[in-house]
Amino acid sequence: MSEVYKRKYTFGEDYGTSDYKFGPITLGERPEVIENRGYFPDTSSIMFKLMGVKKDVIVGKDLAVHLGSREELTSHLVYPMRKGVVDRGDEKAWKVIYEITRYGLDFFRQSDPDFKGFYVCAALSAIAPRYMYEKIFEIHRKIDEETKLIKAVTIIPQPLAVAIAHKVPTCIVIESGHGNTQVCPISRYPVKGAMVVLNRGGSDADALTSQILYDAGYSDIAKEEALVRRIKEALGLVPRKLDEAVEVAKQKPELFRAKYRVPGTRIEVDLGKESWARFLIGEYVFNPKHEIFKSYFKRGMPKPKDVKVGEILFRGMLDLGESVIESVEKCPIELQPYLYGKVLLSGGNFHWRAPPQFREVAVDSATKLKLLLAEKGVENVTVEVAPEPKFSVWRGCIIYGYAVPEDYTWSWDNMEGWLRIHD
Repeated sequence: MSEVYKRKYTFGEDYGTSDYKFGPITLGERPEVIENRGYFPDTSSIMFKLMGVKKDVIVGKDLAVHLGSREELTSHLVYPMRKGVVDRGDEKAWKVIYEITRYGLDFFRQSDPDFKGFYVCAALSAIAPRYMYEKIFEIHRKIDEETKLIKAVTIIPQPLAVAIAHKVPTCIVIESGHGNTQVCPISRYPVKGAMVVLNRGGSDADALTSQILYDAGYSDIAKEEALVRRIKEALGLVPRKLDEAVEVAKQKPELFRAKYRVPGTRIEVDLGKESWARFLIGEYVFNPKHEIFKSYFKRGMPKPKDVKVGEILFRGMLDLGESVIESVEKCPIELQPYLYGKVLLSGGNFHWRAPPQFREVAVDSATKLKLLLAEKGVENVTVEVAPEPKFSVWRGCIIYGYAVPEDYTWSWDNMEGWLRIHD
Protein backbone atom coordinates (compact mmCIF):
# COMPACT_ATOMS: atom_id res chain seq x y z
CA MET A 1 0.00 0.00 0.00
CA SER A 2 1.29 3.45 -0.88
CA GLU A 3 1.43 6.63 1.18
CA VAL A 4 -1.39 7.91 -1.00
CA TYR A 5 -3.59 5.07 0.27
CA LYS A 6 -2.73 5.74 3.93
CA ARG A 7 -3.41 9.42 3.39
CA LYS A 8 -7.02 8.45 2.73
CA TYR A 9 -7.49 5.44 4.97
CA THR A 10 -5.63 5.94 8.25
CA PHE A 11 -8.27 5.67 10.98
CA GLY A 12 -7.99 6.91 14.57
CA GLU A 13 -9.79 5.55 17.65
CA ASP A 14 -9.58 7.11 21.11
CA TYR A 15 -11.20 4.90 23.76
CA GLY A 16 -11.83 7.59 26.35
CA THR A 17 -13.41 6.90 29.71
CA SER A 18 -16.47 8.91 28.68
CA ASP A 19 -16.37 9.29 24.89
CA TYR A 20 -15.22 7.22 21.94
CA LYS A 21 -13.69 9.48 19.28
CA PHE A 22 -13.21 7.96 15.85
CA GLY A 23 -12.79 8.58 12.17
CA PRO A 24 -10.40 8.63 9.19
CA ILE A 25 -7.60 11.04 8.43
CA THR A 26 -9.80 12.84 5.88
CA LEU A 27 -11.87 14.41 8.69
CA GLY A 28 -9.06 16.89 9.40
CA GLU A 29 -9.15 18.30 12.93
CA ARG A 30 -12.31 16.86 14.50
CA PRO A 31 -13.39 13.24 14.81
CA GLU A 32 -16.87 11.85 15.19
CA VAL A 33 -17.83 11.32 18.84
CA ILE A 34 -20.22 9.00 20.63
CA GLU A 35 -20.42 8.23 24.32
CA ASN A 36 -18.36 5.24 25.42
CA ARG A 37 -21.34 3.43 26.86
CA GLY A 38 -23.91 0.80 25.98
CA TYR A 39 -27.50 0.16 27.02
CA PHE A 40 -28.72 -3.39 27.56
CA PRO A 41 -32.52 -3.27 27.09
CA ASP A 42 -34.96 -5.78 28.51
CA THR A 43 -35.03 -8.26 25.61
CA SER A 44 -37.90 -10.20 27.19
CA SER A 45 -40.29 -7.30 26.58
CA ILE A 46 -42.69 -7.68 23.64
CA MET A 47 -41.95 -4.05 22.70
CA PHE A 48 -38.32 -4.99 22.11
CA LYS A 49 -39.50 -7.31 19.33
CA LEU A 50 -42.29 -5.10 17.98
CA MET A 51 -39.96 -2.12 17.60
CA GLY A 52 -37.58 -4.19 15.48
CA VAL A 53 -34.56 -3.80 17.76
CA LYS A 54 -32.12 -6.50 16.65
CA LYS A 55 -29.20 -6.03 19.05
CA ASP A 56 -29.02 -6.83 22.73
CA VAL A 57 -26.84 -3.78 23.39
CA ILE A 58 -27.53 -0.30 22.02
CA VAL A 59 -24.70 2.16 21.32
CA GLY A 60 -24.26 5.36 19.36
CA LYS A 61 -26.10 8.60 18.87
CA ASP A 62 -29.59 7.09 19.11
CA LEU A 63 -28.95 5.39 22.45
CA ALA A 64 -30.94 7.97 24.41
CA VAL A 65 -34.24 7.08 22.69
CA HIS A 66 -33.96 3.50 23.98
CA LEU A 67 -33.50 4.39 27.65
CA GLY A 68 -36.04 3.12 30.16
CA SER A 69 -36.81 4.46 33.63
CA ARG A 70 -34.25 6.15 35.86
CA GLU A 71 -34.29 3.12 38.12
CA GLU A 72 -33.14 0.91 35.22
CA LEU A 73 -30.09 2.96 34.32
CA THR A 74 -27.80 1.60 37.03
CA SER A 75 -28.21 -2.01 35.92
CA HIS A 76 -28.77 -1.55 32.18
CA LEU A 77 -26.34 1.26 31.24
CA VAL A 78 -22.69 0.21 31.07
CA TYR A 79 -19.67 2.54 30.82
CA PRO A 80 -16.88 0.02 30.09
CA MET A 81 -13.80 2.19 30.71
CA ARG A 82 -14.62 4.06 33.90
CA LYS A 83 -11.06 3.73 35.22
CA GLY A 84 -9.32 3.15 31.91
CA VAL A 85 -8.96 -0.55 32.74
CA VAL A 86 -11.51 -3.24 31.84
CA ASP A 87 -11.44 -6.52 33.75
CA ARG A 88 -10.50 -9.43 31.54
CA GLY A 89 -13.73 -11.28 32.35
CA ASP A 90 -16.16 -8.33 32.20
CA GLU A 91 -18.23 -9.66 29.31
CA LYS A 92 -20.73 -6.79 29.24
CA ALA A 93 -17.97 -4.18 29.07
CA TRP A 94 -16.17 -5.96 26.24
CA LYS A 95 -19.48 -6.35 24.41
CA VAL A 96 -19.96 -2.58 24.56
CA ILE A 97 -16.41 -1.97 23.32
CA TYR A 98 -17.01 -4.34 20.41
CA GLU A 99 -20.24 -2.57 19.50
CA ILE A 100 -18.86 0.99 19.63
CA THR A 101 -15.84 -0.09 17.57
CA ARG A 102 -18.12 -1.74 15.01
CA TYR A 103 -20.33 1.35 15.03
CA GLY A 104 -17.36 3.63 14.33
CA LEU A 105 -16.00 1.56 11.46
CA ASP A 106 -19.43 0.99 9.91
CA PHE A 107 -20.06 4.74 10.13
CA PHE A 108 -17.22 5.25 7.62
CA ARG A 109 -17.85 2.20 5.42
CA GLN A 110 -16.28 2.90 2.02
CA SER A 111 -17.72 2.44 -1.47
CA ASP A 112 -14.39 3.13 -3.21
CA PRO A 113 -13.42 0.00 -5.21
CA ASP A 114 -9.76 0.64 -4.32
CA PHE A 115 -10.52 0.43 -0.58
CA LYS A 116 -8.83 -2.61 1.01
CA GLY A 117 -9.36 -1.73 4.67
CA PHE A 118 -8.37 0.95 7.19
CA TYR A 119 -5.03 1.29 8.93
CA VAL A 120 -6.45 1.66 12.44
CA CYS A 121 -4.52 3.33 15.25
CA ALA A 122 -6.27 2.92 18.61
CA ALA A 123 -5.36 4.72 21.84
CA LEU A 124 -5.82 3.23 25.31
CA SER A 125 -5.04 4.48 28.79
CA ALA A 126 -1.32 4.37 29.57
CA ILE A 127 -2.14 1.99 32.42
CA ALA A 128 -3.94 -0.52 30.21
CA PRO A 129 -2.48 -4.01 30.82
CA ARG A 130 -1.29 -6.28 28.02
CA TYR A 131 -4.50 -8.34 27.97
CA MET A 132 -6.44 -5.19 26.99
CA TYR A 133 -4.21 -4.83 23.93
CA GLU A 134 -4.89 -8.48 23.12
CA LYS A 135 -8.65 -7.95 23.51
CA ILE A 136 -8.65 -4.84 21.30
CA PHE A 137 -6.75 -6.72 18.59
CA GLU A 138 -9.20 -9.63 18.93
CA ILE A 139 -12.19 -7.28 18.56
CA HIS A 140 -10.76 -5.77 15.38
CA ARG A 141 -10.04 -9.21 13.96
CA LYS A 142 -13.64 -10.25 14.57
CA ILE A 143 -15.03 -7.06 13.02
CA ASP A 144 -12.85 -7.52 9.97
CA GLU A 145 -14.04 -11.11 9.55
CA GLU A 146 -17.56 -9.72 9.30
CA THR A 147 -16.87 -6.53 7.32
CA LYS A 148 -13.40 -6.52 5.68
CA LEU A 149 -13.01 -2.94 6.92
CA ILE A 150 -9.61 -3.29 8.61
CA LYS A 151 -6.23 -3.76 6.98
CA ALA A 152 -4.02 -3.48 10.07
CA VAL A 153 -4.18 -2.24 13.67
CA THR A 154 -1.74 -0.61 16.06
CA ILE A 155 -2.27 0.63 19.62
CA ILE A 156 -0.56 3.48 21.50
CA PRO A 157 -0.92 4.96 25.02
CA GLN A 158 -3.09 8.08 25.15
CA PRO A 159 -0.39 10.37 26.64
CA LEU A 160 1.99 9.43 23.82
CA ALA A 161 -0.71 10.30 21.30
CA VAL A 162 -1.03 13.74 22.89
CA ALA A 163 2.73 14.35 22.68
CA ILE A 164 2.71 13.24 19.04
CA ALA A 165 -0.22 15.54 18.23
CA HIS A 166 1.74 18.49 19.59
CA LYS A 167 5.13 17.35 18.22
CA VAL A 168 6.76 17.53 21.66
CA PRO A 169 9.10 14.57 22.29
CA THR A 170 9.97 15.56 25.90
CA CYS A 171 7.22 16.78 28.20
CA ILE A 172 4.69 15.94 30.89
CA VAL A 173 1.28 14.95 29.54
CA ILE A 174 -1.68 15.11 31.87
CA GLU A 175 -4.58 13.29 30.27
CA SER A 176 -7.76 13.71 32.32
CA GLY A 177 -10.99 12.14 31.19
CA HIS A 178 -14.19 11.00 32.79
CA GLY A 179 -12.80 8.23 34.98
CA ASN A 180 -9.16 8.97 35.81
CA THR A 181 -6.22 11.31 35.34
CA GLN A 182 -2.87 10.13 33.99
CA VAL A 183 0.23 12.20 34.77
CA CYS A 184 2.84 10.81 32.40
CA PRO A 185 6.39 11.98 31.66
CA ILE A 186 7.34 11.58 28.01
CA SER A 187 10.97 11.21 26.98
CA ARG A 188 10.55 9.98 23.41
CA TYR A 189 8.21 7.39 24.95
CA PRO A 190 6.12 7.24 28.16
CA VAL A 191 8.25 6.81 31.29
CA LYS A 192 5.81 4.35 32.86
CA GLY A 193 7.80 3.95 36.07
CA ALA A 194 7.29 7.64 36.79
CA MET A 195 3.58 7.82 36.03
CA VAL A 196 1.15 9.02 38.67
CA VAL A 197 -2.46 7.99 38.18
CA LEU A 198 -5.31 9.70 40.00
CA ASN A 199 -8.52 7.96 40.95
CA ARG A 200 -10.60 10.90 39.84
CA GLY A 201 -11.69 12.62 36.67
CA GLY A 202 -14.74 14.25 35.21
CA SER A 203 -17.06 11.76 36.92
CA ASP A 204 -15.98 13.08 40.33
CA ALA A 205 -16.80 16.63 39.30
CA ASP A 206 -20.14 15.21 38.11
CA ALA A 207 -20.74 13.71 41.57
CA LEU A 208 -20.11 17.07 43.21
CA THR A 209 -22.36 18.81 40.68
CA SER A 210 -25.07 16.27 41.46
CA GLN A 211 -24.82 17.06 45.18
CA ILE A 212 -24.96 20.81 44.48
CA LEU A 213 -28.11 20.29 42.38
CA TYR A 214 -29.63 18.18 45.15
CA ASP A 215 -28.93 20.91 47.70
CA ALA A 216 -30.51 23.49 45.37
CA GLY A 217 -33.75 21.48 45.16
CA TYR A 218 -33.20 19.65 41.87
CA SER A 219 -33.16 16.10 43.25
CA ASP A 220 -34.66 14.51 40.10
CA ILE A 221 -32.15 16.15 37.76
CA ALA A 222 -29.33 15.22 40.16
CA LYS A 223 -29.98 11.54 39.36
CA GLU A 224 -29.57 11.86 35.57
CA GLU A 225 -25.90 11.32 34.85
CA ALA A 226 -25.72 12.60 31.28
CA LEU A 227 -27.65 15.75 32.15
CA VAL A 228 -25.55 16.44 35.25
CA ARG A 229 -22.46 16.30 33.08
CA ARG A 230 -23.86 18.91 30.69
CA ILE A 231 -24.79 21.19 33.58
CA LYS A 232 -21.30 20.81 35.04
CA GLU A 233 -19.72 21.81 31.72
CA ALA A 234 -22.05 24.79 31.34
CA LEU A 235 -21.87 26.19 34.88
CA GLY A 236 -18.60 25.03 36.45
CA LEU A 237 -15.75 27.50 36.95
CA VAL A 238 -12.14 27.05 38.08
CA PRO A 239 -11.26 29.58 40.83
CA ARG A 240 -7.95 31.38 41.03
CA LYS A 241 -8.21 31.08 44.82
CA LEU A 242 -11.30 29.27 46.04
CA ASP A 243 -11.89 31.21 49.26
CA GLU A 244 -11.64 34.55 47.46
CA ALA A 245 -13.86 33.43 44.58
CA VAL A 246 -16.57 32.16 46.94
CA GLU A 247 -16.49 35.39 48.96
CA VAL A 248 -16.84 37.58 45.85
CA ALA A 249 -19.61 35.37 44.40
CA LYS A 250 -21.61 35.60 47.63
CA GLN A 251 -21.22 39.38 47.62
CA LYS A 252 -22.40 39.64 43.99
CA PRO A 253 -24.95 36.82 43.58
CA GLU A 254 -26.57 38.26 40.45
CA LEU A 255 -23.26 38.64 38.59
CA PHE A 256 -22.33 35.02 39.25
CA ARG A 257 -25.85 33.60 38.97
CA ALA A 258 -25.75 30.13 37.40
CA LYS A 259 -28.61 29.18 35.05
CA TYR A 260 -28.98 26.34 32.58
CA ARG A 261 -31.96 25.56 30.36
CA VAL A 262 -32.21 21.92 29.29
CA PRO A 263 -32.46 21.95 25.46
CA GLY A 264 -35.78 20.74 24.09
CA THR A 265 -37.56 20.98 27.46
CA ARG A 266 -39.20 23.54 29.74
CA ILE A 267 -36.71 22.74 32.49
CA GLU A 268 -34.38 25.47 33.73
CA VAL A 269 -31.81 25.01 36.48
CA ASP A 270 -31.22 28.15 38.51
CA LEU A 271 -28.83 27.92 41.46
CA GLY A 272 -29.82 31.40 42.63
CA LYS A 273 -28.07 32.39 45.86
CA GLU A 274 -26.20 29.10 45.79
CA SER A 275 -24.43 30.06 42.54
CA TRP A 276 -21.16 30.52 44.45
CA ALA A 277 -20.98 26.71 44.48
CA ARG A 278 -20.12 26.69 40.76
CA PHE A 279 -16.51 27.43 41.83
CA LEU A 280 -16.42 24.22 43.87
CA ILE A 281 -16.84 22.14 40.70
CA GLY A 282 -13.62 23.33 39.07
CA GLU A 283 -11.63 23.37 42.31
CA TYR A 284 -12.52 19.74 42.99
CA VAL A 285 -10.81 18.62 39.78
CA PHE A 286 -7.52 20.20 40.83
CA ASN A 287 -7.58 20.05 44.63
CA PRO A 288 -10.14 17.92 46.49
CA LYS A 289 -8.31 18.47 49.80
CA HIS A 290 -9.77 21.93 50.45
CA GLU A 291 -11.55 22.14 53.79
CA ILE A 292 -14.89 23.02 52.18
CA PHE A 293 -15.31 19.56 50.67
CA LYS A 294 -15.34 17.82 54.06
CA SER A 295 -18.99 18.71 54.56
CA TYR A 296 -19.88 16.99 51.27
CA PHE A 297 -17.98 13.87 52.26
CA LYS A 298 -19.76 13.80 55.63
CA ARG A 299 -23.11 13.90 53.84
CA GLY A 300 -22.27 10.84 51.80
CA MET A 301 -20.59 12.11 48.63
CA PRO A 302 -17.95 9.52 47.63
CA LYS A 303 -14.43 10.59 48.58
CA PRO A 304 -11.73 9.74 46.04
CA LYS A 305 -9.76 6.87 47.58
CA ASP A 306 -6.43 5.25 46.88
CA VAL A 307 -7.24 2.00 45.07
CA LYS A 308 -5.10 -0.63 43.42
CA VAL A 309 -6.13 -1.94 40.01
CA GLY A 310 -3.82 -4.76 39.03
CA GLU A 311 -0.34 -3.44 39.73
CA ILE A 312 -1.35 0.22 39.42
CA LEU A 313 -2.05 2.37 42.48
CA PHE A 314 -4.67 5.04 41.75
CA ARG A 315 -4.22 8.00 44.11
CA GLY A 316 -7.35 9.64 45.44
CA MET A 317 -6.72 12.96 47.19
CA LEU A 318 -3.38 14.07 45.75
CA ASP A 319 -3.80 17.54 44.25
CA LEU A 320 -2.74 18.02 40.65
CA GLY A 321 0.32 20.12 41.51
CA GLU A 322 1.61 17.46 43.90
CA SER A 323 0.95 14.82 41.24
CA VAL A 324 3.14 16.60 38.68
CA ILE A 325 5.97 17.11 41.18
CA GLU A 326 5.88 13.47 42.31
CA SER A 327 5.94 12.27 38.71
CA VAL A 328 8.79 14.56 37.64
CA GLU A 329 10.89 13.70 40.70
CA LYS A 330 10.75 10.01 39.83
CA CYS A 331 12.77 10.88 36.71
CA PRO A 332 16.54 11.59 36.46
CA ILE A 333 17.48 15.04 37.73
CA GLU A 334 18.98 15.98 34.37
CA LEU A 335 15.64 15.32 32.69
CA GLN A 336 13.46 17.20 35.19
CA PRO A 337 13.96 20.78 33.83
CA TYR A 338 12.96 19.61 30.36
CA LEU A 339 9.79 18.04 31.71
CA TYR A 340 8.79 21.21 33.57
CA GLY A 341 9.59 23.08 30.36
CA LYS A 342 6.46 21.70 28.70
CA VAL A 343 3.36 20.43 30.49
CA LEU A 344 0.48 19.54 28.17
CA LEU A 345 -3.08 19.29 29.46
CA SER A 346 -5.40 17.07 27.46
CA GLY A 347 -8.84 15.53 27.90
CA GLY A 348 -12.34 16.83 28.45
CA ASN A 349 -11.71 17.36 32.15
CA PHE A 350 -9.53 20.37 31.31
CA HIS A 351 -12.10 22.01 29.05
CA TRP A 352 -13.02 24.80 31.48
CA ARG A 353 -14.15 28.27 30.47
CA ALA A 354 -12.74 31.43 32.05
CA PRO A 355 -15.30 34.11 31.08
CA PRO A 356 -13.78 37.61 30.77
CA GLN A 357 -16.30 39.09 33.20
CA PHE A 358 -15.00 36.75 35.90
CA ARG A 359 -11.29 37.15 35.14
CA GLU A 360 -10.41 38.42 38.63
CA VAL A 361 -11.51 35.18 40.28
CA ALA A 362 -11.83 32.52 37.52
CA VAL A 363 -8.96 31.02 35.49
CA ASP A 364 -8.34 28.39 32.86
CA SER A 365 -6.81 24.99 33.59
CA ALA A 366 -3.25 25.94 32.64
CA THR A 367 -3.22 28.95 34.95
CA LYS A 368 -4.68 26.90 37.82
CA LEU A 369 -1.98 24.26 37.54
CA LYS A 370 0.77 26.90 37.43
CA LEU A 371 -0.66 28.44 40.61
CA LEU A 372 -0.70 25.06 42.37
CA LEU A 373 2.91 24.41 41.35
CA ALA A 374 4.01 27.91 42.42
CA GLU A 375 2.53 27.30 45.89
CA LYS A 376 4.95 24.36 46.17
CA GLY A 377 7.98 26.29 44.95
CA VAL A 378 7.99 25.19 41.31
CA GLU A 379 8.06 28.21 39.02
CA ASN A 380 9.02 28.98 35.43
CA VAL A 381 6.81 26.12 34.27
CA THR A 382 5.25 26.18 30.82
CA VAL A 383 1.73 24.76 30.91
CA GLU A 384 -0.49 24.55 27.85
CA VAL A 385 -4.00 23.29 27.30
CA ALA A 386 -4.45 21.60 23.96
CA PRO A 387 -6.50 23.86 21.64
CA GLU A 388 -9.26 21.24 21.63
CA PRO A 389 -8.28 19.00 24.54
CA LYS A 390 -11.02 16.44 23.86
CA PHE A 391 -9.51 15.59 20.47
CA SER A 392 -5.73 15.67 21.05
CA VAL A 393 -5.48 11.90 21.46
CA TRP A 394 -7.41 11.22 18.26
CA ARG A 395 -5.22 13.62 16.27
CA GLY A 396 -2.12 11.91 17.67
CA CYS A 397 -3.51 8.55 16.53
CA ILE A 398 -3.93 9.87 13.00
CA ILE A 399 -0.39 11.31 12.85
CA TYR A 400 1.15 8.15 14.30
CA GLY A 401 -0.89 5.80 12.12
CA TYR A 402 0.09 7.68 8.99
CA ALA A 403 3.78 7.89 9.97
CA VAL A 404 4.44 4.27 11.00
CA PRO A 405 5.73 2.32 7.97
CA GLU A 406 3.29 -0.34 6.82
CA ASP A 407 6.00 -3.02 6.91
CA TYR A 408 6.80 -2.35 10.60
CA THR A 409 5.29 -5.44 12.25
CA TRP A 410 3.79 -5.39 15.74
CA SER A 411 6.31 -6.28 18.46
CA TRP A 412 5.07 -7.40 21.87
CA ASP A 413 8.50 -6.54 23.28
CA ASN A 414 8.33 -2.91 22.15
CA MET A 415 4.51 -2.67 22.03
CA GLU A 416 4.54 -0.93 18.68
CA GLY A 417 4.10 -1.61 14.98
CA TRP A 418 1.25 -2.91 12.81
CA LEU A 419 -0.68 -6.08 13.54
CA ARG A 420 -1.77 -7.25 10.09
CA ILE A 421 -5.46 -8.21 10.00
CA HIS A 422 -5.80 -9.15 6.35
CA ASP A 423 -3.76 -8.76 3.17
